[in-house]
Amino acid sequence: MESNIQARHRMRRLLETVIQQGASDLHLSVGKPPILRIDGVLSPLSNEKPLTKEEAANLILAVMSPEQQDRLKRDLSIDFSFSLEDKARFRANAFHQLGVLSGAYRLVSSKIKTIEELNLPPVLHEFSKFSQGLVLFVGPTGHGKSTSMAAILDEINHSRTEHILTIEDPIEYIYREDLCLINQREIGQDVLSFFDGLKSCFREDINVILLGEMRDLETIETALTAAETGHLIFSTLHTNDSWQTIDRIVGSFSGAQQNQMRMQLANVLQGICSLRLLPKIGGGRVPATEVLIKNDAVENLIRENQIHQIPNVLETSLKEGMHSINRSLANLIKEEMITLEDAEKYTVDKEMLHLLIK
Repeated sequence: MESNIQARHRMRRLLETVIQQGASDLHLSVGKPPILRIDGVLSPLSNEKPLTKEEAANLILAVMSPEQQDRLKRDLSIDFSFSLEDKARFRANAFHQLGVLSGAYRLVSSKIKTIEELNLPPVLHEFSKFSQGLVLFVGPTGHGKSTSMAAILDEINHSRTEHILTIEDPIEYIYREDLCLINQREIGQDVLSFFDGLKSCFREDINVILLGEMRDLETIETALTAAETGHLIFSTLHTNDSWQTIDRIVGSFSGAQQNQMRMQLANVLQGICSLRLLPKIGGGRVPATEVLIKNDAVENLIRENQIHQIPNVLETSLKEGMHSINRSLANLIKEEMITLEDAEKYTVDKEMLHLLIK
């Protein structure tokens, strides 16, 4: 029987392996050896045996506090984060499946990378210069939304004096204060919900808010109000592109409210960045992006409910730094950074992608 001390040591070795092998994730599941995700591909550790029910549970509980273990027992799943001394930070989720415990652990770099280090388009520096409004990062889970927001927030931290609040589930990056005063609140530990944390910001003299996710109608509505009343809001949605993001926000409200919300969103939206991480030729991953920056044309399309025309604006506003995901994919192919086969997995319009490549 594995003791708690043995489980902690073993879990530490596994997490150190994640760092050493350049993996993004560690997965623990009964009946399988520990599995790493490296450059987007799942790779079982060949020197590890399949985990028993007891071994998986011991490893998963080894990095959780008693309070977190109680929440897991009560809610059957939990999001949390922790540091491996000063080596790295991990975002974790423990959950039940088929009556047994499983765990997923995402490596969060201890260093907040810059826009250049992340190979993101330079136009995203403009996102750090906004004084108020709503900026959204969208795309699938695990494709760099939080990391990109952290880069921009840290740029604000080093360039101007603001009071920054992050509301996260769980906290990922720990910011080192420079010019800014920064407070970080974690759901379940420091505040009950995104909505509660956002609602309290009106009484806390906040300038910039990083909202981990706009999960529900109340949170979306309060975020729009906060952006309208002088706050700069950064948040995420699990949508594919700019026009789908706008459609999702407006569609969250009832029919009677949608016109009003369309007007409000047209006023407060500053920009949207959609992200995809693709396997890079030669190893690693590289981002493909879509960038929308609100101008008069975009604002009018939102007000008039003509958001299906936004892709046209992206193509006619290249000088402003806007571009579609297809143009980004085509450029990466031309630069021989990604393959056509991988690009086709992430486009919604293969015909347009091929035209842009030519």
